[in-house]
Amino acid sequence: MKLHILGIAGTFMGGVAALARELGHVVEGSDQGIYPPMSTQLEQLGIALKQGYRPEHLAPDCDQIIVGNALSRGNPAVEHVLDAGLRYTSGAQWLSEHVLPGRDVLAVAGTHGKTTTTTILAWLLQAAGRAPGFLIGGVAEDFGVSARCGSGSPFVVEADEYDTAFFDKRSKFVHYRPLVAILNNLEYDHADIFPDVAAIQRQFHHLVRTVPRRGRLIVNGHDAHLRDVLGMGCWTPVERFGFDPAFEWCARKLAEDGSRFAVLRDGVAVGEVDWPLLGDHNVLNGLAALAACAAVGVDVAEVVPALTGFRSVKRRLEVIGAHAGITVYDDFAHHPTAIHTTLAGLRAKVGASQRIIVAMEPRSNSMRLGAHADALAPSLVHADAVVFLARPELPWDAGKVVAAVRGEAVAVADADALLDELRARVRAGDHVVFMSNGGFDGAPRRFFEAIARG
Repeated sequence: MKLHILGIAGTFMGGVAALARELGHVVEGSDQGIYPPMSTQLEQLGIALKQGYRPEHLAPDCDQIIVGNALSRGNPAVEHVLDAGLRYTSGAQWLSEHVLPGRDVLAVAGTHGKTTTTTILAWLLQAAGRAPGFLIGGVAEDFGVSARCGSGSPFVVEADEYDTAFFDKRSKFVHYRPLVAILNNLEYDHADIFPDVAAIQRQFHHLVRTVPRRGRLIVNGHDAHLRDVLGMGCWTPVERFGFDPAFEWCARKLAEDGSRFAVLRDGVAVGEVDWPLLGDHNVLNGLAALAACAAVGVDVAEVVPALTGFRSVKRRLEVIGAHAGITVYDDFAHHPTAIHTTLAGLRAKVGASQRIIVAMEPRSNSMRLGAHADALAPSLVHADAVVFLARPELPWDAGKVVAAVRGEAVAVADADALLDELRARVRAGDHVVFMSNGGFDGAPRRFFEAIARG
């Protein structure tokens, strides 16, 4: 079968493309913005990429169009698909029909931490010899790809609450019918489609309704919004995870930066994690993944040592390089809570004497709409300096955020000015963190190359 994927460079749709290719389909696709790491993965798979959503990119012999949720009515390719009566579906629906049947699906949901937790879970299941399939919303360092079919019964999927497609406004995760679902956290996000947190809770409730009685819900016990979701109805055994010894799964930190922690199940120690990840959020991500493994019969004590060599996902506080005492990171930041916990973990590691400089781009739909504007400055409390990319098209006043930042802060209008500002400020011993969920005009690597040249 020949497939054309609209929006193929997105992390989810790129994963769908990889799975379809592995299943033997001929795959091509188009997108408006194509950049690494997904573009690199697709090119390595031999998938033809076309720039822009032009009707002529859709070959006449294409059997089916898979439409990403970034495309809306009015898009030239979408209008052509409808006018020509072409066969089309969504990425989530295609996955549910062609990959997930007969598999033990483990779905990872939450406002943030989904990609990292999905990757940890897949890594642990591989260490247990389960040969899992997976679809991750990013390129996993340890696997080198974002998706694979796998030969075992488990399939781990990043379960996004964002809508499915222009013709299906349900959250993607309602298509997956998981045996085990991790509910990592729930906060307000996706302001372009959800009016309030209650609307997101309703979608999480729909997910809960699909998990069978023989399955398991692994739920962050600290999250009040998730407690409300379970209060709307729950028919599946629940195991809570967190830092509270009363929870079924508890983490006790052995290092303040989260790089070492003990794992307790029902109050009994089952192992100690010593790994390269930082922050309380990653402690919870790892704990949730271990609980999900146990839910499908994995001996947690046997797989805990596998986390020592875990390398996470590209763009999750990824070290681009270090030169002249300056370390440069690239981080996929899209929500104030994730920004805060990431910087808190880095601060705990480097201490108070070394400076953290943040280059911030508010790029997600919620960020650009200003839904998180009031929370941005407090989320940057661990930064000593912030260079804020406020592009001219940003519809809200970045000056208020800059004025409220605890450390030094300045707003600039484009990536070139941002790089100039950073070069003027940086000195030996600094940690420079680029935070954006987009391409950021290649700024992280451009900056590192600049300081490496001297």
